[in-house]
Amino acid sequence: MSQRYRITRALQVNDNSEAVITLEECKQYFASQSDFSYTSVFTITGTTTMSIEGDFFMWSYGDSKIPFRHYQGDVYVSGTNEAVIPRMMEVASDLRADIVGE
Repeated sequence: MSQRYRITRALQVNDNSEAVITLEECKQYFASQSDFSYTSVFTITGTTTMSIEGDFFMWSYGDSKIPFRHYQGDVYVSGTNEAVIPRMMEVASDLRADIVGE
């Protein structure tokens, strides 16, 4: 089973920052990153095909597309590909957020 990470501001007690990461904030941030693209449907293809609706920011890494999903004020990403860790840390820093392993 792969590690899943949550980029969140829920651990911050500072009244000067937003407690949630808004979808609009994510759209603006990821649009400024040349290696990300937005999609509202993430499709997984294997022995069967499954599509998940939501707000996905797809990180292009080589031939791979790794989804960063905005959901209820946080951003989730799988740690299946270890290359995602430094990029995830950069995203969390830029969004002024923390990383929680789940």
